[in-house]
Amino acid sequence: MNIRVTTTADAASGAAVSRGAVAEVPAYLEKVYWWTYVRPWAIRLFERQWLINAIVFGNYARLRDKALDLLGPARLSGRTLQIACAYGDLTNRLAARVQEGEGHLDVIDVVPAQIENMHGKLPPGAPVRGLVMDSADLDLPDGRYDRAVLFLLLHEQPDDWRRKTLAEAWRVVRPGGRIVIVDYARPKWWSPFRYIMPPALALLEPFALDIWRDEIQTFLHPAATVRSLRRESVFAGLYQAVVIER
Repeated sequence: MNIRVTTTADAASGAAVSRGAVAEVPAYLEKVYWWTYVRPWAIRLFERQWLINAIVFGNYARLRDKALDLLGPARLSGRTLQIACAYGDLTNRLAARVQEGEGHLDVIDVVPAQIENMHGKLPPGAPVRGLVMDSADLDLPDGRYDRAVLFLLLHEQPDDWRRKTLAEAWRVVRPGGRIVIVDYARPKWWSPFRYIMPPALALLEPFALDIWRDEIQTFLHPAATVRSLRRESVFAGLYQAVVIER
């Protein structure tokens, strides 16, 4: 069930504010990640820049900046879609790149409290709209966006949700647009993380090892015609940044 957040202009700040939405959280998200993303107390706990940076072994700024650079120029015109909220200041930095008067940023998430948290981090007047909907079933028109970004999302989804999410991202980005994905990957053979991470991921991120076994493009719909795909390794291959041109 997708429910669009009604956004209004806050009289005091001019920022887009989410109002009164209730969404059905997917069963896998409630079962596996209730303690990380779903409960309001969990959001308050994890919304700390230093903590998120520690979780990715000091690579947060590197991964964030890689995603921003792959999206396009320093000033983004047109429509940009962030699929799922992210802890840390990714959305703030992305909103700062949206060209005033010429660009707009939509951020979707299936958890209303995540949208509220995202708005709370943004400066007054930021050109950002929050929408409560499932990444696997976007209530958005075909080809609406010039670009979309998925930041550390796909490894948290079971295979069927991951494939649907990518299919939806493909659908809502216009031909000629781009999709940027930053996520885990299988490290180089000589990296100690290649051997340390699987047990930890199996315990805390049960769907993440899919991203180790298969390339991102294998999760795309078979009918998707990729104009170009570029992949960059980060931190000895523990993370990857992929840009797909439609």
